[in-house]
Amino acid sequence: MILYLDTSALVKLYVEEAGAEEVANWVDDATTVTTCRIAYAEARAAFARHRREGGLTTTLWRRTVANLDDDWSRFAIVEVTDGLVRSAGRLADRHALRGFDAIHLAAALELQDDRNQVRFGCFDTGLCQAAKKAKLVIP
Repeated sequence: MILYLDTSALVKLYVEEAGAEEVANWVDDATTVTTCRIAYAEARAAFARHRREGGLTTTLWRRTVANLDDDWSRFAIVEVTDGLVRSAGRLADRHALRGFDAIHLAAALELQDDRNQVRFGCFDTGLCQAAKKAKLVIP
């Protein structure tokens, strides 16, 4: 089974917060874990926010970034292409999504076909609703 992680789910692999254990279980059950190239920058921004807000010490922040860097090559990465962003634009219109949320949804849909059912790991209510409407499985 293919598991697609949007950034809200991906960050939970590295930062202890509600849902972290759930995401770890999803990853354990998956044959392939995927995300979009933009998730790296979004995750780093989330880590920096946690650091600014006192949720991560400087030492823990550095370790968290290093862990993401070590793991990054293990993820199947969906590249941002012209076709992907155009699809994301249509999804943003249809589902009232923010830009990067629409890109994540488009990336997951790009992976789904007759042979591959994609589970869409996400913790954003609006994005999860759009993913369900698009026939993705929400774990």
